Amino acid sequence: MMDRYDLQKLRDLPIEGVAERLGLHVTRHMCLCPFHDDHHASLSFRPGRGTWRCFTCGAHGDTIDLVMRYLGKDFLDACRWLGGEFGLAGDGLAVSGYRLADDGLAVSGERLAGEAAATFDARRYERFFQRPWLSEAARRFLFDERRLDERVVTWCRLTSWRDRQGTDWLQIPYFDRDGRLIGIQNRNLRPGGSPRFRFPAGAACSIYNLPVLDRLATGEALYITEGCSDCWAMLSAGHKAVAIPSATLLMPKDIALLRSLGDERATRFHMYPDRDAPGERLFLQLRDVLPNIEHHQLPPGCKDFSEFYVKNSLIDN
Repeated sequence: MMDRYDLQKLRDLPIEGVAERLGLHVTRHMCLCPFHDDHHASLSFRPGRGTWRCFTCGAHGDTIDLVMRYLGKDFLDACRWLGGEFGLAGDGLAVSGYRLADDGLAVSGERLAGEAAATFDARRYERFFQRPWLSEAARRFLFDERRLDERVVTWCRLTSWRDRQGTDWLQIPYFDRDGRLIGIQNRNLRPGGSPRFRFPAGAACSIYNLPVLDRLATGEALYITEGCSDCWAMLSAGHKAVAIPSATLLMPKDIALLRSLGDERATRFHMYPDRDAPGERLFLQLRDVLPNIEHHQLPPGCKDFSEFYVKNSLIDN
């Protein structure tokens, strides 16, 4: 049985982080409302209160309400989904199982009747990253659009797959510091495709590129980026880097890890925040726990480091 404390933990989850985990694209606390035919972002988030409201259709609620309505789940299954996605599963938040697509990669969100549930099962996925395969769409995205160094793509073990509807997905593995698979992020490669991201149930997608930490020399610089794309660009530019999925998903355990690097290895932290409110907010959050982090300003016309890297690579060529 779920007690009041368990419910409060779910309601205290970052509301914009929940929305992004569902595949909604949040910009400046707004996104297109998925509950009516919305062409101009009318769904607003209030991160301080953990709530959301659409100014057009009137839909509103908290984190649990958003999951219930978006995924069509009842209250208990919505709580279980949140518990699994954000690693809060316990006796009161036992996570229901999820059905995988035929290729064994994509989680559909449909619960199997009677299936007990689960944490992220890395064994089901590890083989896909032993011999990564990149579709034409993935190669175009990584090398033509993002102009990444092939060595970076190999290091990150990026691969791809295609679902039944013919949509290409980029498969982004998350590893712990010892190289063990702990999570997967699937990125939709169809322009404007929805959902933009999908995650297997229980996947731990917090700090990205953790294996690089054991390659840091004492006093060496580490760049912190917002999202995997910026991390790939930073690595391609010759820097050691990790990524935080978004400003809404900075967890206490991530803060503790970064702080320990500064204390134990005198790591020098650097960041090029995205040129938007969430990017600056992430920098300010990091500065609170990493006082010596150095702020680098992106030039006008570049919304993030990935775009800055692409423009510089085009000039160089």
